[in-house]
Formats: sequence, C-alpha cells, structure tokens
Amino acid sequence: MSTRLKKLLTYDATAEAVTAMLDDQEFREAVLERQRVVRGSATVDGDVVTIEQVRSADDIPSFARSFVGDEILIVQTENWTSPTSADVRLAIPGKPGEAVGTLELAESGGSTTETVVLDISVKIPMLGGKIEKLIAGIIESALDVEQKVGREWLAR
Repeated sequence: MSTRLKKLLTYDATAEAVTAMLDDQEFREAVLERQRVVRGSATVDGDVVTIEQVRSADDIPSFARSFVGDEILIVQTENWTSPTSADVRLAIPGKPGEAVGTLELAESGGSTTETVVLDISVKIPMLGGKIEKLIAGIIESALDVEQKVGREWLAR
C-alpha cells in the first residue's frame, strides 16, 4: 500500500522558461534556503538533478520521531527524460520509506502547469500509512514554497 500525492504548480511563463528555471542550480538552492532546511545542496549534471536536504524533526509528531530521529535526510533525484518530463525519486537513506513518481510540464496560453505525482511508501507495520500521510504533507508544503520561489524567480 502507498499514499499518492498529486500536486499542481502553475507559473505565468512558457514551459521553456520553467524548464530553464528547474535546470538552474541557483534556483534549486534558493528553494532550499526558503524551505529553511538545516543543510542542503543541489547539483545539476546534464539531465539529472540531485537535491540533498536535511530537515529538522522538531515539528514531527512523537510517533514518527522514533522512526526518523532528530533530523531527516532526503535525497531527491530527477532524471529528465525530455525537456518537459522527469522521473522523480525521493529517498530517505537508512529508512524504510521512499517516494517515486513523475514531474510533467504542460504549457497552455502562456502559462505552464507543473504536475508532480508521487507514490509514497513506508514499510513499517501499523504506522506506515500514518507516516506516509505525514511525508505527503511535508512534500506538499515544500512544493508550495518551490512554487512561490519559482513565481518570484520567473518575474525577475
């Protein structure tokens, strides 16, 4: 069993401009800064974007804190298969959880919609579903920040 997250992000820009933004290491680092991660880095190597981030577990409910510890390391890898689509994987090294899915860009009338679809799975009996929903909320909040930073970035 897994939890599905589908999130739409919209930008008043062409798909080409959004692709260029998502392919910009400085943009990715600006997003990490605004997400207030403890530590983070972003690398863009050809068609592969890798984002490593360490988040504090201070606001994680106690039932999940024993699972994640004081900090959560998340490694996000995007393998771009075309200028407008990528396979996405979020791994939590050393923990029995991950998210896999896709990112698609679609342009219409001068604006672009980024659709992120992730299947989140945590293989812990009894608590897996609860933790999946918690992770979905964290990812959704992170994407909200990314969209806000992206809109500001594209408006420059």
